[in-house]
Amino acid sequence: MKVEIFSDVVCPWCYVGHARFARAAQAFRDKGGSIEVTMRPFQLNPDASTEGEPLLPALERKFGAGVAQMTSRVTDVAAEEGLDLRFDRAISTGTLEAHRLVEVATGQGLGEEMADRLFRAHFTDGLNVGDAGVLAELAAEAGVRDTGEGAAEVREQIGRARRLGITGVPLFLFEGQFAVSGAQPYETMTAAIDEVADRIGETPIQQLAAPADGCDDGYCAV
Repeated sequence: MKVEIFSDVVCPWCYVGHARFARAAQAFRDKGGSIEVTMRPFQLNPDASTEGEPLLPALERKFGAGVAQMTSRVTDVAAEEGLDLRFDRAISTGTLEAHRLVEVATGQGLGEEMADRLFRAHFTDGLNVGDAGVLAELAAEAGVRDTGEGAAEVREQIGRARRLGITGVPLFLFEGQFAVSGAQPYETMTAAIDEVADRIGETPIQQLAAPADGCDDGYCAV
């Protein structure tokens, strides 16, 4: 089974969804199933500067005074998955180069690991994942050799996401046909994987679950 995960490394619900899916995928593998995962890029804020700025003030400008309550909710949900989200440390930044690094890592069989390290760098470590020096260090940590390639592939996949009508992430696309939107609960992810295993070969893209928490095109209201 082939699964493409469209996400942005500065999207908290993508981090949660990735963790939940990873558990569900492992459960499927434990039952003898096979899943090939490919990380795909999506930019919530393509105009963000890679110079970076503290995330909370940026969110407050966008969404107003209710940001603290919104971030508290996703922080609590993430904690249930063992994820430590520290919005007070996080830096708003551009993610194009981070996506390029994931693309390079994918070619070396380390796409998921690289994406996970970028999520943690942004949400827990307070690192600017748009900074070239930071990305070089994270690549070395993950055992990825950055070839400098991947930019054209990232642009193509971002365009493909638009053509597919994807406006929010995370989105899990099974076999290019079946879609699950949002950071669905583990049980929903597990059921979706099992259903696709039974339905592989059917046609066009179909939603297998009602959309769940995610980040919409333009920015992330957490």
